[in-house]
Amino acid sequence: MRTLLYSLGLIALQACAPAAQNEEKQQEETSAEQQMTDRAKFEPADGKCILFVGQELAAIGGLEEFNDGYLDHFERPGGFTMYTKIRPGDEEFGFTYEGLAGVFSTDDWGDGPSNMSRQIADEDFEQMALAIGLELVNHEAKVADGTHDSLVIALGQWIKSLGQRPVFLRIGYEFGGAWNHYDREQYMAAFQRIHQLYDSLGVENVAYVWQSHGWGMDQSALESWYPGDEYVDWCGYSFFSRFDEVEMIEFARKKGKPVFIAEATATISTETVKTNGKTKETILSKPEQAEEAWEKWFLPFFKTIEDNEDVVKAVSYINCHWKANRMWFENPTFQGVDARLQTSKMITARWKEKVADPRYIRASPELYSILWRE
Repeated sequence: MRTLLYSLGLIALQACAPAAQNEEKQQEETSAEQQMTDRAKFEPADGKCILFVGQELAAIGGLEEFNDGYLDHFERPGGFTMYTKIRPGDEEFGFTYEGLAGVFSTDDWGDGPSNMSRQIADEDFEQMALAIGLELVNHEAKVADGTHDSLVIALGQWIKSLGQRPVFLRIGYEFGGAWNHYDREQYMAAFQRIHQLYDSLGVENVAYVWQSHGWGMDQSALESWYPGDEYVDWCGYSFFSRFDEVEMIEFARKKGKPVFIAEATATISTETVKTNGKTKETILSKPEQAEEAWEKWFLPFFKTIEDNEDVVKAVSYINCHWKANRMWFENPTFQGVDARLQTSKMITARWKEKVADPRYIRASPELYSILWRE
């Protein structure tokens, strides 16, 4: 009798096993599907990170006239970073802002020539995402109240014309930096208005990035500048010196948003960096300085990405000869920096080895489909 009962029980268990396995499989598929649905606009899977490079024509290269930049020495990244300003009438380093500087024409406001349309038209920039830093300094109130709607709309229509190319729009980037002196309430209102206008225009190929400068903003300060979950797709910050003081990753994880390290370049703190912003001279063509930069900046940069692969999903390296551009001559952070990777054989080799990791998303025929999750 006991043998019969045991046999019957064994048969019952065997009959239930496939059903249990099917249920477990369905739960796993549902969970994976849910994770995909929960991702932000253009957010890749955990463990993946879009590699961008910036931030002006010479730094990026890949053009006939600008042929000694990142694209001329390395495999094409997944995106490139450029800038424009909505600051009509303002003057900076001898350049007067009118229209959308650096979008349709080649303009230089002290940081080297910029022209996004020129890059978009070149085949070397195909199959790459675009990150746009949109500066509103002195004009956030006029963006918020609609005075500058024509410029905002013109930019939105141009972004829309790019079709399936993913665009990451960093509205009023480094919003908390004293150098930008944004009014907090007007800044948030401007961010929200741009988003609302682009929704009304049907601009679908854009992700909205809310980017802090990094250090000096705790959780309370970040919360006070936050435009709202419905307006922010990605949280961002700058990775320069004092990167170990940044709280944005913690904030983004709490909000359930991915992080874009939207500006990053090799800068090493000095003992006085907290009082005067001064960083050490860092010229990557000088072997000793390159070695120090690798140990004190590059390794922590990559470690930040690797240790936070659930949230850090995009990074942009600024491959810039900072000290050669007028904007930075008197700037204590960048006046002694030449961060061009290709000027150091050691840095070049180590960078190539690092970004060869499959975690880094680079240009490819599948890029748009990956980011649109088609």
